[in-house]
Order: sequence, then structure tokens, then C-alpha cells
Amino acid sequence: MRNGWYPERRVAAEPRAHPNDDHRAPRKHTGAAAFVVALGIFGSRVLGLVRQSLVARYLGATIASDAWVMAFKIPNVLQNLFGEGALSAAFIPVYARLIARGEDEAADRLAGAVAAMLAVVVSVIVLAGIAAAPLLTYVIAPGFTGEKRALTVELVRILFPGMGLLVLFAWGLGVLNSHRRFLVSYTAPMAWNVVMIAGLLWWGRDADKGHVVTMVAWASVVGSLFQFLFTVPSVRAVAPHVRIAFDSGSEHVRAVFRAFGPAFLSRGVVQISSFVDQILTSLLPNGAVAIFGYAFTLYLLPVSLFGTSVSVAELPEMSRVAHDGDEAASMLRGRIDAGLRRIAFLVVPSAVAFVAIGDVMVRLIFQHGEFTALDTVYTWAVLCGSAVGLLAGTLGRLYSSTYYALRDTRTPLRFAVVRLLLTTLLGAAFALLVPRMLGIDPRWGVAGLSASAGVAAWVEFLLLRSRLNRRIGSTGLSGRYAATLWGLAVASAGVAVLVQRATLAWRPMVAGILVIAVYGTAYLGGAMALQVREARGVLGGLGRRFRPAR
Repeated sequence: MRNGWYPERRVAAEPRAHPNDDHRAPRKHTGAAAFVVALGIFGSRVLGLVRQSLVARYLGATIASDAWVMAFKIPNVLQNLFGEGALSAAFIPVYARLIARGEDEAADRLAGAVAAMLAVVVSVIVLAGIAAAPLLTYVIAPGFTGEKRALTVELVRILFPGMGLLVLFAWGLGVLNSHRRFLVSYTAPMAWNVVMIAGLLWWGRDADKGHVVTMVAWASVVGSLFQFLFTVPSVRAVAPHVRIAFDSGSEHVRAVFRAFGPAFLSRGVVQISSFVDQILTSLLPNGAVAIFGYAFTLYLLPVSLFGTSVSVAELPEMSRVAHDGDEAASMLRGRIDAGLRRIAFLVVPSAVAFVAIGDVMVRLIFQHGEFTALDTVYTWAVLCGSAVGLLAGTLGRLYSSTYYALRDTRTPLRFAVVRLLLTTLLGAAFALLVPRMLGIDPRWGVAGLSASAGVAAWVEFLLLRSRLNRRIGSTGLSGRYAATLWGLAVASAGVAVLVQRATLAWRPMVAGILVIAVYGTAYLGGAMALQVREARGVLGGLGRRFRPAR
């Protein structure tokens, strides 16, 4: 035992088991794969912003929008627990390694067995969630009473089946990612967003906002079905011999479920942390839950585009090399460092933008109809708080993926528990106590909540990096590289703020687009001038993707 932890597995522990293993194959560079994932996520997130913009237009920061945000959060735990988080962490490393070794029959049996067991478990949980909707609402939103609570319970019951379908979609996503088919996986959510947008446009102008969110909830279920069906042909194309059947006797199936337990608990801790945020916001005045939700939508853009895209692309590739003997540690370090640089190159300016021009972004996307100028100020404050931990949260995802590739799901669980404890203690203090001590509007507590979560994210990230570095060797961003990115971002923000002040009399949409464009151009141009390699990679990736075919 080392430092009170369980004994760590070494990278070189597993021998090669199949002559078709890709030991001599060229190393797969994941920059292009990450770009494809980011492209798919970008399309989905753009539609998501359109959806949230319509929610803000028709619902604003009201009782109905509070109920919608909270109701959507409760069944969403099903997707996050069983879906892309725990399932990917447990399933992809084993499945991808079987594919790399040429053991297609074993891979097909594993995929079919996981799908069968997942369908049964999720069906039971969906039925239980529908029945227990009042209790779940009481636990997660103790501050909701009367009409708000009743509407939330109704919405939870509608949304649960849709989330069950999204868990099955996550299984297909795992299969496709392991076969390096990323685009379909990450463009499929566009179907869900399109259906939601159609529902908002059709029912949004109804004066009864409770009826609006009820119909939009049904649209969400239909969209979930479309999203799942969208991936079925692609899954059948890459794995035509998969048969949905129970196979608990397979060693590979047992390996997945051994890894799934800690991964499930780790994701559960993350969800509890998220629920802590929701519980605290439910105790704040009306509109706080919705404000937090709108800001969270913007926060997820860089997390998904730059953190998730790299981590998702790296997981199957690191899983292929995590057993390659003495070379593995060196290969993993190289992949991690390259991934960290790619993530930081785009996340650092995102964090600075949240602080410097976050009001411009919120006004451009949300300030329409029922969403007021005061709502913009509060949402901007939440964005400023979320900027504290944005870089740590995205870099931490890559480190977690590395642990999963090493088939170690316990270490991320331990550090997730630490993050949960910090989030709970700091969140309660900053959201509830600090505004009272300062004598300010309690709604400012949402900004303190996001900032405290950022502090907890940094602690988790440092723990993940420290433990992994002791295991495979030193990894991380160089101080010079980080200083270059922060300096460029701050300087670019200064230029953007000057443009913002010069365009105060312009139409908000035109001015907002110009300010954001100037900021992005200044940052990328400065990076090119300083010969930052990742800047050339971004432009080169765009050029390759959109170059006319010959």
C-alpha cells in the first residue's frame, strides 16, 4: 500500500495476447478525431444555444423556467450515470482493446451483452423514477413549493423515458467511438435539439407557460427517440454481427462490470455534486435556478468542444497502447501533453472571455422577450464565477480518461469524493452565507456557487495529475506555454472591450457579433504571430475539413 491507497497497477503488466495486435501499427494521432468530435459537438451546441435562447425568450427567469431546469436535471442523472460517463469509462477500454487485437467475435459478444444488461437496468430505473418523481423533486428541490413543485413533478415523469433512450444511445456511441466513427455519434444530438426547437416555436407563445414546458418536455422524449434511431444504422455498419444477448460468463463482460462499479460511483459523486448546486439554487429567490441553467449552457460550450472532444478521441487510442509494455508510459505521456496543450489553447481564451465580454455573450444569446437586462447581469456574474475552474475542469477530463484507459476507475472516484465535499462546504458558504454577510441580493449567491465549484475543480485536477505523474512520469503544461496563452487572451480581451465601448450605440446583435469576432481574431492572430503550434493546428484542421474535393 502506498500513502494509504490501494496498490497501483503498472502499465507494463499485461502481455500481448494476439498476433493481430497493433503494436507495430503507426501511432494514431487524434487531432483530426478530436476535430471531428468538436465539429459534431459544435453543431449540437449551436442548436442547443438556439434552444436555450428560445427558452429565455418565452420563459425568462420565471416559475415555469425554474421548474423546467430542475425537472430536466433530475432524470438527466440517469443519462450521466449510465451513459457517456460510467459506460464509456468501463466499456470502451475493454472493447477497443479487443478490436485492436483482432478479436472481433469476442468484441461483438461483449457489446451485445452490455446492451442487454443496460436495457434491463435502465428500464427498471425509468419506471422507478416515474413512480418516485414527487420524492425525487422534494429531495433535489426542497425550496420548491406549491405550483412550482407540482409542475416540476409532472415534467420529471414525462422526461424520464427520454433519458432512458439516451442511455441506449450512449451504448451506440461507445461502439462507434471504439471504431473511430466520431462524427455520427456527436451529430446525433442535433436531432434532439431540432425537435425541441420545433416544440418551442410551436407552443412558446402560449400564455400558459406551464403548458409550454409540458409540451416541450414531450418534444424532448420524441427527440431522444430520434437521436437513438439516428445512430442505429451506423452501429450495424461497424458491428454487423452484434447480437443483443446476456453473457455473464464472459471474462470480458466481467471486466467491464468490475470497472463499471467504481466508474458508476465516480459519476454518481459528480451527479451528487451537481445536485448540491441545484439544491442550493432552489433555496434562492425565484429565477435563480433558471439563471444558473442559462449560464451553465454557455459554460458547457468550451467544456464540450475542447475538453470532451479531446478526451473522447483519446480514450480508445490510449486504451490500445496502455498495455504496450515499456513503451506505454512514454506514449501516454506524449498523448497527455499534446492533449493538454490542445485543450488549454482554446479553454484559456474561453475563461477570459467569460469575465471580459460575458455580458456581450449573454445579451446576444438570451436577452430577448421575457429575459431582462437584470437577468443578463446575474447570468454574467455566474459566468465569471465559472471561469475560475474552467481550465481545471477540462484538463481534468483528459486525466480521468487516462485512468480509464489504464482500467483504473477507482482513483478518479476517490478524488471525485474530495471534490464533492469541497463543493458542498464551499457552495453552501458562498451561495447562502456570503450574500447575507455582505447585505446584498440573495440572487448573487449563484455567482458564489459557480466560483466555489471552480475551486473544487482545481483541487481535483491537481490530485489527478499528481497521482498519475507518480505512476507514468511527469506530464502537464509548461509554465511558459500557459503564460503565453493567458497573456494573449488578456491582451485580446482588452482589444475586444475597446470595441465594445465604441459600439455601445449599435444594435446589440451586430455589436455583440463584432466584439466576439474581434476577440477571437486577435487571439488567434497573436498566437500565429508567436508561432504557437496549436494555432496552426486549428487553422490547418479547418482548411483540411473545408478544402474543396478534387
